[in-house]
Amino acid sequence: MSDVGGAEIFPEGSHGDLAKAMGVEFLEASPERVVGRMPVKGNTQPYGLLHGGASCVLAETLGSVGSALHAGAGRIAVGIEINATHHRSATEGHVTGVATRVHGGRTLATYDVVITDEDDRRVCTARLTCMLRDAPEK
Repeated sequence: MSDVGGAEIFPEGSHGDLAKAMGVEFLEASPERVVGRMPVKGNTQPYGLLHGGASCVLAETLGSVGSALHAGAGRIAVGIEINATHHRSATEGHVTGVATRVHGGRTLATYDVVITDEDDRRVCTARLTCMLRDAPEK
């Protein structure tokens, strides 16, 4: 989905092959808050638990969308730092991530991302910082 919240934010109509392959769906998107979900099935590690890297992909995807919306037309957002704490496992259903902007400047945007399971239990807490730049000329 390149059209998130009515704004075209990604080049060539793609929201990223990785996010698409992992089944990320956007539920809400604005510069202040982005909500999305992802299935656990297909995104697990060998023990059948949601892979920690999958949680990071969801967090970075949601925070990057918020950052791109914050940056505005003619600008791009590039992730420069992510950290995540994995609190509990998820083994089925979907996880939902809520990215909330904590800083929105001219050159940096930072989002806190809380990922929960279908019982609203916290699975992961992450923080993403994106650098905001002018889009390259084509």
